[in-house]
Amino acid sequence: MKHEIRFSGFGGQGIILSAVILGRAAALYDHNYAVQTQVYGPEARGGASMSAVIISDQPILYPEVTDPGIYVIMSQQGFEKYGTDPAPGSVMLIDADLVHSRPSCPYYEIRSTSEAKNTLGRVIVANIVMLGAVVAVTGVVSREAIEKAVLDSVPRGTEELNMKALRRGFELGDKEVETR
Repeated sequence: MKHEIRFSGFGGQGIILSAVILGRAAALYDHNYAVQTQVYGPEARGGASMSAVIISDQPILYPEVTDPGIYVIMSQQGFEKYGTDPAPGSVMLIDADLVHSRPSCPYYEIRSTSEAKNTLGRVIVANIVMLGAVVAVTGVVSREAIEKAVLDSVPRGTEELNMKALRRGFELGDKEVETR
């Protein structure tokens, strides 16, 4: 088992944190191997941001994602820079609020930004909503592992909000899978 996941969006969306949390879930709680890398432009907040995770049941010999099978795209700029040429057999989750293009591979539209803003009252948890959807759609890590990893990673006092965001992401992901 080996999964290569690429997250992209703009600085300030929690793209890097999402990959860190997913890697933590895989390594600490699902007892797999994980490696996480990141790239962001010099403008940081607002500029293109990309983070990647490799999850495997075997030791990872090369830490760079070369052939992502899962894409998580949270902005149009992220799509244009990192999502325009998905490999055959890939799947993409896109934030349908912020990504206007559609990929050539199978994709799932997750309205993570509007859910975070309108349902949860805090746009800052859009990445956690999307993370829940990623787990629901792909099963790349267990739900229990991602819950523990989120609780380990978020600031104290925000645990309840982040768990609501994660579970809303599970619901959105489950709904997308059911409609296929």
